[in-house]
Amino acid sequence: MRGVIVGPGVMGQTLAGAFRQLYPHEDLVLLGPPSERRAQLARELRAFEASTPAEASPADWLLLALKPQKALSILPTLRPLLKKETLVLSVMAGITLEHLRVGLGHERLVRSMPNTPGRIGAGITVWTSTGLSAEERLTVEAFLGALGAHVQVEDEAYLDMATALSGTGPAYVFLFMEALIEAGVHLGLPRHLAEQLVVETLQGSVVYYRAASRGAALLRQEVTSPGGTTAEALYYLEKAGFRPAISRAIWAAYQRALALRPPLPQE
Repeated sequence: MRGVIVGPGVMGQTLAGAFRQLYPHEDLVLLGPPSERRAQLARELRAFEASTPAEASPADWLLLALKPQKALSILPTLRPLLKKETLVLSVMAGITLEHLRVGLGHERLVRSMPNTPGRIGAGITVWTSTGLSAEERLTVEAFLGALGAHVQVEDEAYLDMATALSGTGPAYVFLFMEALIEAGVHLGLPRHLAEQLVVETLQGSVVYYRAASRGAALLRQEVTSPGGTTAEALYYLEKAGFRPAISRAIWAAYQRALALRPPLPQE
């Protein structure tokens, strides 16, 4: 068993960690430009380093975490790494299964969109595939399970939508956390206390949401007393355009995901 990670950046590091978790004693190759980050990751995961496809042997798993803008020029150079049974898994935004098929000349393909909590096994990945047997789909599920929850979809268009919602989602949450913490500090709370209150509130709210099974709108209504502090705060959020701002931001991310999609190359 051999896995090759192409583009060992943040998401490449996440994929490398998942591979090593599932295959603790198998060969892992980090393929990309030489860097201290690549070298450090190789040391941590007991992986080999390669700067060109010629330095890596054919793979059982080819895991693609390239920048989408570079994909079309790099994909054809990876063909020597492929065997008939190689499973190719991409996390590149905007790069479709058809881009992968044409660029690699290969059929066993998975397009996925994980998110950064996958680095600790707490993420969610939306994925679709082509050319896989039932057994190979189970293998993919086991791999993605190392990143957290996963959802297989038949409509590939959902991948671009998931990119805007869950793929980019942690950044929205972190920005909201940052704003809440700063507001607490502005009130006069020590920063460490404001941070603790925000983290526990968010975590507890998600746990409560799952346990209650009543929907976010109803839960919000239950904690909003007429004329109370919550009602006052929510009034100002709505007045400031909180909902439309979120909706427009996610729509902008979705449009950007579509814009990253290059024209299909000639076969």
